[in-house]
Amino acid sequence: MASRKYKYQRRQDSTSAEHCCVPLCEASSKFNSILSFHTFPVDEETRRKWIHNIRRERFNITSHTRVCSRHFKSDDVIEPSTSKGRRLLRKGAAPTLFQWNEYSVAEPRRSGVWQRRDTHLEHDYCSVPEPAAVDNALDQSEDLHKKVEQLMRQVEELSVGQRFSLGRFAASDDDIRFYTRFMTYRHLMTFWKLIEPASHKMIRVTRARATTMRSEAETRGSTWGQSLQPIDEFFLFMVHLSVGPTQRDLSHRFNIHQSTVSRIITTWANFLYTILGSVRIWMSEEEVKAHLPNEFQDYPDTQVVIDCTELRCQTPSSLLLQSEVFSNYKSHCTFKGLIGMAPHGVVTFVSSLYAGSVSDKELFKQSGIVSLLKPGMAIMVDKGFLVDDCVPCKVYRPAFLSKRKQLTADEVKKTQSIARLRVHVERLIRRVKEHKLFDTEIPLSITGSINQLYTVACLLVNYQNGPLVKAWAKD
Repeated sequence: MASRKYKYQRRQDSTSAEHCCVPLCEASSKFNSILSFHTFPVDEETRRKWIHNIRRERFNITSHTRVCSRHFKSDDVIEPSTSKGRRLLRKGAAPTLFQWNEYSVAEPRRSGVWQRRDTHLEHDYCSVPEPAAVDNALDQSEDLHKKVEQLMRQVEELSVGQRFSLGRFAASDDDIRFYTRFMTYRHLMTFWKLIEPASHKMIRVTRARATTMRSEAETRGSTWGQSLQPIDEFFLFMVHLSVGPTQRDLSHRFNIHQSTVSRIITTWANFLYTILGSVRIWMSEEEVKAHLPNEFQDYPDTQVVIDCTELRCQTPSSLLLQSEVFSNYKSHCTFKGLIGMAPHGVVTFVSSLYAGSVSDKELFKQSGIVSLLKPGMAIMVDKGFLVDDCVPCKVYRPAFLSKRKQLTADEVKKTQSIARLRVHVERLIRRVKEHKLFDTEIPLSITGSINQLYTVACLLVNYQNGPLVKAWAKD
């Protein structure tokens, strides 16, 4: 019986989380909700069997000593009848699945013949230890156990401090903001709790492919053998999105192979695209009006503020492709997308990316937002969106000169008021581009997943930041 091999992060504060006592197991209850942690049995025979199977020298068992559920066969674990119940173990169950037996049922290896022979010869069965000597030995043993545990905690703290992982930056909100764009560590962990249950069902590389890759790495003599726990994979993805380092840089930071970095990024881009995309972000007219800021009192029926943004991309070698993605506005090859914002600053619409040569009007029609608009609504757009004939609702747009020398006083006032409100959608787009991956020239090698990456970055804005205008937080 095989079990999935994950690495689980160990907490620095051992009093606030349960840990597995099995050697080489790093499971902790902080980030892994699917595991259960079990105390040692009271029955002496079963207890001895547990201690024998775990193979831990100088083992001091306390009321806080736990063994996680992944070391037991599935038949030994009794699932609770209710969602709030606790997992129990079958009577007489003992842990048999460990890293040294590849998480499969196997009998413990016996010591060698000569080792057993030497033990028998050296042991004096006739000698009887003095009681005082026994007490002193026990006291010394307890002191040594305490020192060993203290040293192990120090090693763990040093290891976490040196390893590039989320735990290293948990105490610094500035570092969390830099590497993930989340305002604080608390915001990041709140978002993680939302997606963590679904992350266990994430579609990953098949086991056959992973086995092939490990064998290739061993053949090359590669040292990239470490794997990341799910929360550090998520952290790697956020670093890639927010800071924009190359995959080679990330492989050195996280001490994993570059091909593993590529698979993690693609996996998490597809996963978050599916999870966040399943959440309905388009708001009803009643919801929009309930949160309408006072600044929009002259335009109370505004449902969405719309604008386009362009992402610079690497120039293709094909002249045909160059003509498709070349943007006259940016004088460079780009991908172009449309973003819709509710008046109070929340992303409510994100289109797919299109070639940079597409016009604002054509992109508006192809994006699918027209089907969401109703006659009682109004949209606020820029000058390039000549979409009055495409929508069933009112359009607020800055005035044109239309071959006149100047605008009328009313048109100037209207243009200024619309510009003051439209500036907030540009600030929203700037938040999206604070993810440095989109602030540089996007390589053509990631065009297969660029649409997922862009959509995830837009949707994450609703979770990462506070309100666009502080005064709107009170509305």
